[in-house]
Amino acid sequence: MHQTKTARRPRAAGKSKFRDLDGIFRPRSVAVIGASTKARSIGNEVLRNLIGFEFNGPVYPVNPMAPVVLSMPSYRRVDQIPGPVDLAVVIVPREKVLEVVDQCGRKKVRGLVVITAGFREMDGEGAQLEDQLAVKLQRYGMRMIGPNCMGIINTEPDVRLNASFAGTIPPRGNVGFVSQSGALGEAILADAVNSGIGVAMFASMGNKTDISGNDLLEYWEDNDDVQAILMYLESFGNPRHFTQIARRVTRKKPVVTVKAGRTAAGARAASSHTGSIVGLDIATESLLEQCGILRVDSLEEMFILAAALATQPVPKGRRVGVLTNAGGPAILCTDALIGRGMEMAELDKATRRKMARVLPPEASTANPVDMIASADASHYRAVLDAVKSDPNVDAIIAIFVSPIMIDAYEVARAIADAADGKKPVISVFMGKERSAEGLQLLRKSRVPVYRFPEAAATAMTALVRYGELRDAPQGKIVDFKVKRSKAARAIAAARADGRRDLAPHEVLQVLEAYGFPMAPSHLAGNLAEAIAASQDLGFPVVLKAASDKISHKTDVGGVKLDLRNSDEVGEAYRDLTRRLRGRDRNLQVQIQKLIPDGKEVILGMKHDSQFGPLLMFGLGGVFVEVLRDVSVSIHPLTDRTARAMIEKLRGFPLLSGARGEKPVALSLIEECLLRLSKLVSDFEDDLDELDLNPFIVTEDAARSFVVDARIHLRDLPDDS
Repeated sequence: MHQTKTARRPRAAGKSKFRDLDGIFRPRSVAVIGASTKARSIGNEVLRNLIGFEFNGPVYPVNPMAPVVLSMPSYRRVDQIPGPVDLAVVIVPREKVLEVVDQCGRKKVRGLVVITAGFREMDGEGAQLEDQLAVKLQRYGMRMIGPNCMGIINTEPDVRLNASFAGTIPPRGNVGFVSQSGALGEAILADAVNSGIGVAMFASMGNKTDISGNDLLEYWEDNDDVQAILMYLESFGNPRHFTQIARRVTRKKPVVTVKAGRTAAGARAASSHTGSIVGLDIATESLLEQCGILRVDSLEEMFILAAALATQPVPKGRRVGVLTNAGGPAILCTDALIGRGMEMAELDKATRRKMARVLPPEASTANPVDMIASADASHYRAVLDAVKSDPNVDAIIAIFVSPIMIDAYEVARAIADAADGKKPVISVFMGKERSAEGLQLLRKSRVPVYRFPEAAATAMTALVRYGELRDAPQGKIVDFKVKRSKAARAIAAARADGRRDLAPHEVLQVLEAYGFPMAPSHLAGNLAEAIAASQDLGFPVVLKAASDKISHKTDVGGVKLDLRNSDEVGEAYRDLTRRLRGRDRNLQVQIQKLIPDGKEVILGMKHDSQFGPLLMFGLGGVFVEVLRDVSVSIHPLTDRTARAMIEKLRGFPLLSGARGEKPVALSLIEECLLRLSKLVSDFEDDLDELDLNPFIVTEDAARSFVVDARIHLRDLPDDS
């Protein structure tokens, strides 16, 4: 038995509700079931890591074939260990795992880390075993990480737990890491060391049979040791639950994720514009943004962000002061900042006079401040003090490219001293003389240090972006008086006929019940009715094929525009019915008042099996799938998220009044998005896809109308 210090009671995880995870991350004792005498085996490496990391408690090897493992007495079974066991690390063949879990249950083990692979990720038999494993966990009240994982690490001084087979020993720090991939977990730890990022806790989740990223977010939410959370995710276990937790956690600390699956292929064909555009990745992007999570494309970018987010305060604004001793890197940094939407601070005259007193005449006191190559630590100290005190500066990037005659360590000390936690200070360090010592000093002083200026600009932008996401008002859900029963009758009628596509008159019934401004129209079953309807509405009119069997009317010539008299209506009616009655024997024709020119937009929804209802807004009409200028939001919408959806479009200037044009009725669009959210809330179990396209919006809300729409229902549960 190995014991480094007196065993202690586990420390509470702040205010976390997930105190039961202490049995895994803060155990009083650990059993390694499958501890091996074979060098470089997983069972041997896990045991070595526990001892080498100096776990602060007893370690019990369990191996029925070896009486001694790594000079420690070994036990044949976990339930033969005389003392209590909080955590069991399981490294046995797949077929032995369930038996071991029963033994742990009888021993009243609090938590498991099952490293064994070969479960759901392998085959059907493995999936069945994993299901049985989940049942046993619930029966015994145990929590588990895995199976098929690399293990866990906690660097807290009074714990010092390395229950993994990782080859990298991470330094103590304040970052929590979650990796769904065991192989990438090793790379993450190695990159953390190379990037100078310290680890508070690390977890390789594996198959997430029990503990998921949601659990770890809650566990770390009020843990002061974890100041930033990094996640590599391949899937969301429960996106809605994740959203609720993450929205709360990101108000307290930054969360950065590399989410795999941007280019997932094989999405099923969709019948609506919304369904064809809204895919898995755009839903993921929307979910993460609404949660306040920063998504990155690579592990490299994740570490660039983490170095700043885990150490620096959030700036009050986007105004950055850059100081340098070399012009080239400063130009690159400036371009990168501007390209990312940041601002170069306009330095105060008093600040520039203060710098001019200590800098040579050749130096530039404008932003970026170029102190020229002769600048030493005293110049950096004076200029940093001046720029940091400038009320026009929200954040600072200090660039140092060392001539051989300048002591890089002393420059690093000046930069480190300036980072007092009031304004973020980020460094770009290209020193030569004593450069390694300077880098070490900056990292020890919790100053992010990068080799290239573009990375520093990326990190600074992330600090600002996180602050904006964190502080953004969440808004409120807006309710409306609607005629829910009227909409329900239309949906019920389609269900009674065995249809999943609502007929045009049923679509109209639903949307009118929820207060959408529908263009005046009539349905006609014969030529006489069509002519009478057009005369009643007043010319000019539009004729449209009205059929639940025709998804995109313009593709089949099912729309006739700008008809100005009865003769034109008659000719258009005969042409439509002659060509399209073969598609639908019960074809009707919709006669609609021609709406004056305006901007065409689309409102839509798509029910995703993983995320639930997704709401979409974009530029509409026939170009929606060509331009694909859309924004997507997870349901339900608040007044804030509805407005943000509108303003997020690249084409928003077309709606807000570009080149002297009057803006369209943006408040009406916002209201209709909120009405759509209300409709989805009331009929979430029924609605699969919905389009309002085009919605023609003018500067006058009273002259803005939805001119076409379709609703597709979800399968009933008993249809499968």
